[in-house]
Amino acid sequence: MRSDAPALRTAVRRVMVRLIPFLFLMYVIAFLDRVNIGFAKEEFQAHAGISEAAYALGAGLFFIGYALFEVPSNLIMTRVGARWWMCRIMVTWGLISAAMSLVNSEFLFYLLRFLLGVAEAGFFPGVILYITYWVPHAYRARCNALFYFGIPLASVLGAPLSGALLELDGAAGFLGWQWMFAVEGLIACVVGVWAFFYLDDSPAHAKWLTEEQRTTLQAALDAEDGAKRGPHRLLSALVDLRVLYFCLIYFLIQCSVYGMTFYLPTQVSEAVGSEVGLLVGLVTAIPWTVALVVNIVVNTAADRLAQPKKRFVAAACVAVGSVGIAASAAFSNPVLAIAGLSVAAAGYITVQPVFWTFPAAYLTGTAAAAGIGLINSLGNLGGFVAPVAKTWVESTLDSDAAGLYLLALCGFAAAALFLTLTKSEDPTATTRSTTPQTTRATKNLDRN
Repeated sequence: MRSDAPALRTAVRRVMVRLIPFLFLMYVIAFLDRVNIGFAKEEFQAHAGISEAAYALGAGLFFIGYALFEVPSNLIMTRVGARWWMCRIMVTWGLISAAMSLVNSEFLFYLLRFLLGVAEAGFFPGVILYITYWVPHAYRARCNALFYFGIPLASVLGAPLSGALLELDGAAGFLGWQWMFAVEGLIACVVGVWAFFYLDDSPAHAKWLTEEQRTTLQAALDAEDGAKRGPHRLLSALVDLRVLYFCLIYFLIQCSVYGMTFYLPTQVSEAVGSEVGLLVGLVTAIPWTVALVVNIVVNTAADRLAQPKKRFVAAACVAVGSVGIAASAAFSNPVLAIAGLSVAAAGYITVQPVFWTFPAAYLTGTAAAAGIGLINSLGNLGGFVAPVAKTWVESTLDSDAAGLYLLALCGFAAAALFLTLTKSEDPTATTRSTTPQTTRATKNLDRN
């Protein structure tokens, strides 16, 4: 079935309206609980006795636990279903995030950051995989982009929230950073329980779709799966050279993203000459607001391109982001520095939805669960490497700007790797008959 067929467009529109806003709400909370430590950095270090080196290590330890459990978590989700597993993930990470308010030593800081990564493992690749269950390839970049609204929205809404909670310092005998961790962690628990009752595991279980919509949508998704040429089995996906190449690209992107994110409130604080609080939170929201707009515009346009041409879009986005982060280090003028950070945020956020269309177009079945989990787990090790490398370079060269230049180099390297991606079959262009898939989809629906 053509991707622009009216029946399919109607079904996809229903899916986007029903699922995507809730998924990016979940991502807002996930990303906020992951990076809110950047807002608490100075007060947290002072009251909990955390050194600069310990902070960098603890911020990165999240990604070690995250990487170790990504693939197993994704495979479990394929067995137990998305609503059960997403509920489990959110409730456990919310409780651990709230427990960060009790940190009083470097050891406890390390332990909770590691456990937070373990608890959240599987959420992001699980959602990317979940979208492939519902959205055909021709609509996937814009759906990924809407989901990725969670990152900038976590800062547009979360930055002022974190700043305001920090200003509750002393209320009821708790410090501001304790209020921030506790409140934002408990929000994750509430939304996790909501996810159990709101999400459906697949189109076959979606009572909010008509029978025609379920059949049409499943037939289109089955036809695309039949056209994919990547590995179909678990072990073959984990050693596939193209999957490992995707891992390297995503690793470099995440080095730039998290190297910027963890230290963005501090950079803004220095640029505006104010301590981290509500004002800095509001100014920090500016780069992410720019990213919101650029993200959806670029990815909607990218969906109109054949898959091989999307690599040029991805390369341009990450390269522009790297120019922005380098410019933010080069300019001492606050307005120019914030402008550079805005360009960086727009480029780094926009490239990621485009990136995920490549492995999603290549992998299917159990291989998709394992491959997407592996790419995200190894790629997110960039979140561990970036803070440590940034601190080391700045200390070695005695230059605060050197760390940002290093992050920019990572982005330029990712852009070069995008350009060297070989052309792969565009699953939307397949001419295979969809009759067998349609029949299978109808039988599956009848069984359910």
